[in-house]
Amino acid sequence: MTARISSVERFTLQVPFVDRVRREMERAGIHTWSELEITRVETDAGIVGWGETIQNYTWGRVEAHERVIGQSPFALMWDDSLGAGLQMALFDAAGKLAGVPLYQLLGTKCRDWCAISFWDHDMSPEKYAVEAQTAVELGYTSIKIKTRPWFDVRETIRRISDITPDHFRIDADWNAFLNNASNAIPVLRELEDAFPKIKIFEDPIPREDASGNRFLRTQIKSAIAHHYGVINPREGLEMGGVCDGWILGGGVDGITSQGRTCNAVRMPFFLQMVGAGPTTALSLHLSAVLTQAQWPTITCHELYEHHLLSERIPVIGGHARVPETPGLGIGMNEDTLERYRVDKADHSLPKRLTKVVRPGNLNIYFVNSGQKWEFFGRGNLPVDEWGSTTELIDDDGSEQFADLYRRASASPVSTCFRFEPSALAVQIENPFGYDA
Repeated sequence: MTARISSVERFTLQVPFVDRVRREMERAGIHTWSELEITRVETDAGIVGWGETIQNYTWGRVEAHERVIGQSPFALMWDDSLGAGLQMALFDAAGKLAGVPLYQLLGTKCRDWCAISFWDHDMSPEKYAVEAQTAVELGYTSIKIKTRPWFDVRETIRRISDITPDHFRIDADWNAFLNNASNAIPVLRELEDAFPKIKIFEDPIPREDASGNRFLRTQIKSAIAHHYGVINPREGLEMGGVCDGWILGGGVDGITSQGRTCNAVRMPFFLQMVGAGPTTALSLHLSAVLTQAQWPTITCHELYEHHLLSERIPVIGGHARVPETPGLGIGMNEDTLERYRVDKADHSLPKRLTKVVRPGNLNIYFVNSGQKWEFFGRGNLPVDEWGSTTELIDDDGSEQFADLYRRASASPVSTCFRFEPSALAVQIENPFGYDA
């Protein structure tokens, strides 16, 4: 008789990010990724399956879990509409019921060790150097960084290059901030010529700009990666190629389908499955059976205060071994689950401003990350000016802060130095400056 799901439990965790990146995640507006929903399914055979959903990032939240009650995990595990954590838990339970590691339910294994990359969101060159050193110490041979016009990209890559071994590689995600091919070509040429550790540029310009991406690809040496599906793969191939490989994410059925297409056209990809330990384990099982998963998988489990597992997934030479025990092949640390369990996640932050300092003594103040993305995404400032810095300014209780925060809440506020000696002295004492 086939085992059936007898109960589903869902509960919320708030797992802080490690101290060294916490403030940066808050500045970037993604501190909310600390909210994890854990899904625990149990079958009438006593088998338990586990899954997780990063509530404010993952491709699909769990909604109507009641519909799986009384069903076989095998009958529903391929249904992406269930949401990330529930689908993961069903696959975990199914593998345990069958007595096989999860990858055996997905296809034929083509590798025992899967490439995996360290990942961080955008931060200063100094902080990225610390992250790169941490990555090396943990066994990684690559890092994916966020390249942003509000930081000095060249200085960031220089510092990472200087502190890491010769074999270390850097993948740079622009999130389309170079805007168009005419902007992107000189910038990317300069960076790849100066820093041979760069291997991949992700989304340098908007993904849907097929003609621009096709031309850009002919003008630089490094590989270009785009998220699968924005430009239809067939259209991209017929145009002569808009990228060298893809980024895959989403549910298990979608990823395996996309992975088979990548195999048919012989194009590599990397999985982007942001999460803690359970999500990382699932990414390894998928990488084990998808032949073109040749670029390093991206997760962010190293940035959490705890990965939620009984043991950390070891990384050796930039690779992690595919689990061989049934299901996901991991043990959940149930004491840790209880420690971080909350009724409702609290994402409140103190009142702050983000200050971007651009070359030419220009300061721009923002009240949130979305404002910053819109401002720079519209190409309001040149993308090839090195020397930008960014910092968070905490509310000091002053009238100056309150006034600037009020005005920046309506729209970004630009200020600049005045070059008369007396005015410059005032500017240094009063960081909120003069309206330009």
